[in-house]
Amino acid sequence: MDTVTRIKTKTPSPYKITAIETDTHDTKTFRFELPGDAMLDMLPGDFLYVHATIAGKSVKRAYTPSSLPGVTGFFDLTVKRYATGVISAYLHDQRIGDTVLISGPNQGGHWMDGMAKRVGFVAGGTGITPMIAIIRWILTKRIDAELFLIFANKTEADIILREEWSRAVREYPNFHCHHVLEQPPSGWPEGTGRVTVDILRRHLPAPGSDTCVFLCGPPQMVDALEATLKELGYPEQAIVLP
Repeated sequence: MDTVTRIKTKTPSPYKITAIETDTHDTKTFRFELPGDAMLDMLPGDFLYVHATIAGKSVKRAYTPSSLPGVTGFFDLTVKRYATGVISAYLHDQRIGDTVLISGPNQGGHWMDGMAKRVGFVAGGTGITPMIAIIRWILTKRIDAELFLIFANKTEADIILREEWSRAVREYPNFHCHHVLEQPPSGWPEGTGRVTVDILRRHLPAPGSDTCVFLCGPPQMVDALEATLKELGYPEQAIVLP
């Protein structure tokens, strides 16, 4: 029986980029090579650190793999480029064949099978990235759970993996998705503005012993919505911050 090597290290190690896919106008998915018999030792929602030396200064940034946990031979990072993001800019300047120093995985706000039967996800912008692997894991493994995603962005062009979410809605009866745009196009049929109490009530599963909600996005959004979720009756332990 073949043995799988599970990788977890605190020491930054070089990983080679083998593929780069453009997701949106400012978001790319980078595929990093692992040995064919190796995988990251992680649960869905755990994260890695990308390390770099920029302008003579050592910096690191946490990123959650978007690839399905348990796959061997590679892992993916989906990264949005920010004007002020030194590591995101550094990654976006890399090419296939380049190597990047990465450490981890590290324990984040992750999914564990059986933790809930009704799972909400509230994501703002790149706050979707910790949720990609979790949603893919639950759907691919056909885990008995109903998923409700609220995904907030500025414009339609900013929606990361939009085609995947639309396809998942069509293919999985237990997956529901509601988009919210600050700057919607004319005739936009879904949410507009910001994520409100009404949107949370209508598009998340109700609080209960079998419900949890993953929340990730800009800090101000997370702080405000975490308080709102508690006011709506979700207990603190049911709100997971990846």
